[in-house]
Amino acid sequence: MESTNIAAQKEQVQSIWKKRPLIISGPCSAETEEQTVDTAIRLHKTGKVDVLRAGIWKPRTRPGSFEGIGTKGLPWLQAAKKATGLLTAVEVATPKQAEDALHFGVDILWVGARTTVNPFSVQDLADALRGVDVPVLIKNPINPDLELWMGAVERIDRAGIKDIGLIHRGFASYGNSEYRNAPMWHLAIEMKRRYPELLFINDPSHICGKRDNLLEVAQKAIDLDYDGLIIESHIDPDKAWSDAKQQVTPERLGELLDEIVWRKENVPTVDHAALEKYRQQINHLDDELLQILSQRMKVADKIGAYKKDNGLTILQTSRWNDILDKAIIKGEKQGLSKEFITKYFDAIHMESIAHQNKIMND
Repeated sequence: MESTNIAAQKEQVQSIWKKRPLIISGPCSAETEEQTVDTAIRLHKTGKVDVLRAGIWKPRTRPGSFEGIGTKGLPWLQAAKKATGLLTAVEVATPKQAEDALHFGVDILWVGARTTVNPFSVQDLADALRGVDVPVLIKNPINPDLELWMGAVERIDRAGIKDIGLIHRGFASYGNSEYRNAPMWHLAIEMKRRYPELLFINDPSHICGKRDNLLEVAQKAIDLDYDGLIIESHIDPDKAWSDAKQQVTPERLGELLDEIVWRKENVPTVDHAALEKYRQQINHLDDELLQILSQRMKVADKIGAYKKDNGLTILQTSRWNDILDKAIIKGEKQGLSKEFITKYFDAIHMESIAHQNKIMND
């Protein structure tokens, strides 16, 4: 009978893991059994949530704040699952935490941002999970470093974990005010490009840090073809023991999910002939851009040779400022943002400098 139950549980986990969109929700922290179970019941009633998440151990930046209820909260998740049938997910940061979570039947584990940033901690977890059949989600590291994120994926993969997913929860950035953690969408998109086969979900709660703009971030994630969302929910958000400002009630979560326009990468029943025509136009324009950029760098090579022969420095600050100022003015007239023009021309400038530097030191 026990083996039959285990097989059924594994089948349920696999079914949910493949569901799109996958929706994970629950309190930032499990505070009491009543709060945990009540949240699960109300989330289940929305008919939109697949997995209950709850913080059991909370790695905090500074000591003295609430750091989670600890292992005694794991039976509360069991009770919540028994009451609703929802799968459960917990963040683990140490081998002991992973062992305890698995002992109490947690279905999905995730590696938090503060752990992903430390290869030693990730390796300890990977060693503890070796030979275990459990899905593992990996949050991006706090700092914007794709190599660390990739390293965590590789370590967990080498431990034999078959089901690995990624959580984009934003990155810490100095002076950032709009978001708690800057989304830096370009980094997430690049990670998605490198691992197209992995489940990729977005965490609007930790990106926003407040509930006001959860919908905006969630919608952008879905527009970018993310596989799902993980959003924090609490029965009484304002009284939550941690991260109160970013949590919503289960009922508001249901409303928010209804407000999202759920788009797909492909709709087989729709004739995409027009889209294909536009894509071909893009391809031709990209080819022309590359040809023009190549011609530009050949001119830069000639400039580099001239500077070398005449003892001039590579960097001519006033000249570059003039180029950039004119490009921004012209670009904005063409409907291009100042931010884009600046990044684009900065990239061209650095490539030009690299070409001239090679000539200077050849």
